[in-house]
Amino acid sequence: MSLNLERLNWMPSPPLVPEDSAIDIQHLGRMTLGEAALEAEVLALFSAQSGEIVTRLKTSPPDAAALAHTLKGSARAIGAFRVAEAALGVEAAMKNNGDLGEAIALLQQAVTEAQEAIGRMLKRS
Repeated sequence: MSLNLERLNWMPSPPLVPEDSAIDIQHLGRMTLGEAALEAEVLALFSAQSGEIVTRLKTSPPDAAALAHTLKGSARAIGAFRVAEAALGVEAAMKNNGDLGEAIALLQQAVTEAQEAIGRMLKRS
């Protein structure tokens, strides 16, 4: 039995990291089941948590690897994929004796962009 692929309606997959926003709105909606109040709550929590973690990372605490890992997971959960990638960069720099200062600076930039996007999103809701 052969499949007629021409009759299938193919739908392109969305990019893993959207180019236009620091937060993947569709991913966030899936993770919060479309509940606006939950969405606002997790965004506000992430905004505060991410800033605190970056501040702590700048002091090179003994738990820096765990902090970067925590931030990476939180960022992925809400669709802040640039933050997740930057946190992964911090983990890699620590593991491979890379330029940790540069990795943290990139993380700070990604977090700032995410916080600004979150601020705009929360003002609209």
